[in-house]
Amino acid sequence: PGFDSHPRSFLCGVCMFSPCLRGFPPGTPVAECAFVLLLMAVYWLTEVMPLSMTAMLPAVLFPLFGIMKSSEVASMYFKDFHFLLVGVICVASAVERWGLHRRVALRLVMLVGVDPAWLMLGFMSGCAFLSMWVHNTSAVTMVMPIVEAMIQQVLKAEGEPAAGEDNAGLQLDVELEEEKDRTCVHSVINSFITNITTTAGRTRAASLSCSCLSRSQLLLCLTCRSQVTACRTRRDQLMCKALSISIAYSSNIGGIATLPGTSPNLIFSEYINQIYPECNCINFGNWLLLCLPVSVLMLLLSWIWLHWLFIGSDFSFLWRCGRERSERAKAASRVIEEEYRALGPMSPQEVLTQSVFLLMVLLWLSRDPGFLPGWASLLPQFSSCTTDATVALLLGLLLFIIPAASSLPAEAMIRWTDFQASMPWEVALLVGGGFALAEGTKVSGLSSWVAELLTPLGDLPVLATVAVACVIVTTVTEVASNAATITVFLPVLGPLAEAIHVNPLYILIPTTLCTSFSFLLPVSNPPNAVVFAYGHLSTVDMVKAGLGVNLIGVLAVLLAVTTWGVPLFSLDSYPDWAPVLPGFNSTAP
Repeated sequence: PGFDSHPRSFLCGVCMFSPCLRGFPPGTPVAECAFVLLLMAVYWLTEVMPLSMTAMLPAVLFPLFGIMKSSEVASMYFKDFHFLLVGVICVASAVERWGLHRRVALRLVMLVGVDPAWLMLGFMSGCAFLSMWVHNTSAVTMVMPIVEAMIQQVLKAEGEPAAGEDNAGLQLDVELEEEKDRTCVHSVINSFITNITTTAGRTRAASLSCSCLSRSQLLLCLTCRSQVTACRTRRDQLMCKALSISIAYSSNIGGIATLPGTSPNLIFSEYINQIYPECNCINFGNWLLLCLPVSVLMLLLSWIWLHWLFIGSDFSFLWRCGRERSERAKAASRVIEEEYRALGPMSPQEVLTQSVFLLMVLLWLSRDPGFLPGWASLLPQFSSCTTDATVALLLGLLLFIIPAASSLPAEAMIRWTDFQASMPWEVALLVGGGFALAEGTKVSGLSSWVAELLTPLGDLPVLATVAVACVIVTTVTEVASNAATITVFLPVLGPLAEAIHVNPLYILIPTTLCTSFSFLLPVSNPPNAVVFAYGHLSTVDMVKAGLGVNLIGVLAVLLAVTTWGVPLFSLDSYPDWAPVLPGFNSTAP
């Protein structure tokens, strides 16, 4: 952050990395590929160029250095990952267009109740469920306006809002200043929350992943911010904080549960398919079995942590029932019920969208469940040729064919403008650059060189190595894009696992999950920035809350990979699909 795009940035990168490359074999593809890797890592961290344009560097530098042919590099920029992304975005566009997401979120909140603690859990559950299938930013922009409307109604029920009170422990009070500042706030919130109005006049949600928005755009959102809602009392302030921050955090927590839930998961899946083509254990079903319990555990523990931090340490509401509801609870209940009634009965378009969505999940789960033959094994050619991307793309294309109404002329369930507005093209380019970089490290011999260099780490306990890697990745992802972070670390951590003769999944899976734990800062990811722009939170609030959630996340991931993850992915043995490097230490978890 703070770096400007400038032609001299390339020369600065050369000077910066000259001392770092002294340990590499001079004049070899290893040193040249290492230079490209380090250059891209710094460019992604500092954003001297747009992330997607930095991803284009291998297409230029690898042919110039003689590492790979231009045609070979180009083939890395479109993979099975992109087909899966296209299919998922098609279904997400239909969910968004017909309002199914609002019905799901409101229904979940109505099920848990409107007490502040239960209300927070309901909104967290709704946002986490949505983020399992759509981008995290989209989930936040779908849920946060409902939360804000409920907050305003609750405050109105208890009297006219007055100026906020100082809270030295948790908030540095932000005062409303000039009218132009208020105008700036509303324009920024409109651009980030309701996004851009399409030519058809329909407002779309911001379906961008963590790598689609530049650091400067996030900073614009945060520096233009103001205290839009002035809470009456300290209790009101803390309730606003708890509800707001829980939405941002639950979007990241829910996203890790499924492969298409967040970009790092998809990048990891395609990396495994590319580097270890004989590994067939990474699929939607196995990932869900491993990560859904992690997501649920993190969600519950984060809910308890945020309740203790902002609302209080009194958890007697867990076993109390039948008590009379307060005016605050009644006001919140009215808002939720009115919002739900305003949706009316489910339309045929919603029913069809829900059916396609459920069919997609069912086909993903039953394609190759592992413990019994799936539908892909019914025909021999299906077993080896079909992937989760095949299912997603097939159903996505059907949404462009199925009419949205019985009357003629009828539009399809989704239009190209809907898909184009939601498709994160920047992520597609960014991920393609990561795949090209990973292939370059393999072809040049850099991965083998790093593996030999890291061989002494085999003397350490494997769990200690995994924990250190998780902490490093969690720290870096606070100041860098999630997708860029995992793209940089995968080519390094894969050879590390081979060097210490440990199942690569034992290290790559937990570090991939920890890449999504960017909870500390408002600029760590777009969901944090979107919620921060509403004005209920300060940076101090987010840092205090984020430290606890980060710790919860790392511990939950380590628990998963050392318990139910071991039999699920055979993590206690070195797999046949990974290369055996002679002369290395053999260490079992």
